[in-house]
Amino acid sequence: MKKNRYLLCLLLCGFMLYLAVPRLSVGTEGLEGIFAISWLAFALIVIAGNLTGLLYSPKKAVKGRQQPRINKKSRSY
Repeated sequence: MKKNRYLLCLLLCGFMLYLAVPRLSVGTEGLEGIFAISWLAFALIVIAGNLTGLLYSPKKAVKGRQQPRINKKSRSY
């Protein structure tokens, strides 16, 4: 279920970047340039965090495939 959330967040972040990047002017001096650079930095942090969560999430264990172990006592003579 979490993988769906990570994927949705990645898609929304990509959509926001698609809309915002043409309007952001990184080369401008002053507050406008600082805002554009900081906005892009935060967007990259969001993408990195969601990719990390998506790629490094623990795998679910499949139940029923493993055969139960039978503990046998071994005798040594």
